[in-house]
Amino acid sequence: MFKTLADNRNPKSLATQFRKDRFTFFLSLISRLNQPITILDVGGTEEYWKPLMSELKMDFQITLLNLSEQAVSSHKINSIKGDAQNLHFSNASFDVVFSNSVIEHIGGYKSQQKMAEEVKRVAKRYFIQTPNKYFFIEPHFLFPFFQFLPLATRVWLVTHFSLGWFDREPDPECARQLITSINLLNKNDLLALFPGCYLYEEKILGMTKSYIAYSGWEKI
Repeated sequence: MFKTLADNRNPKSLATQFRKDRFTFFLSLISRLNQPITILDVGGTEEYWKPLMSELKMDFQITLLNLSEQAVSSHKINSIKGDAQNLHFSNASFDVVFSNSVIEHIGGYKSQQKMAEEVKRVAKRYFIQTPNKYFFIEPHFLFPFFQFLPLATRVWLVTHFSLGWFDREPDPECARQLITSINLLNKNDLLALFPGCYLYEEKILGMTKSYIAYSGWEKI
């Protein structure tokens, strides 16, 4: 059930609705900017932007940055290889740095600090989304309160069951590496990484599902 609700490939899923609402909020911000607009998407994909590009009724250019270069088909998008912790761009190179559910995947808190510092350095404005650690459903394994279970319990679960977006991983060490590669953030963590930012809270049933740290615009 959780996987059906969280599948953003399903146009009727709750995840797809959240993505649409998030993009509507993003549009409300960038529509104020002078054109053309340059966007760096850290960890993004062309598939993410394709269904949304028709709504970008402005002159824009998107640069996707990932650990490996990706094939792209749109002339509005280019892809480069790079590291979020060491962006090879000069200060304030992009009108907007955008990142969707990436910062929790790049390592421990020190790695997240490096990414945050690089984002703030190369961005005139930023828009960084990440799941809320304290939401009751862990968004990757789709298991209630998975993130708060002892590591040994989580390893046991992953070695015995397919959970969320992951097939069963029979090797305990590989399971441990998979689990510890995801470091969810809470509200205070995000405010510490992006001091002075505004926080937009995405809610479901009154609970905060994820946060968006944004800066360079007035609060909405």
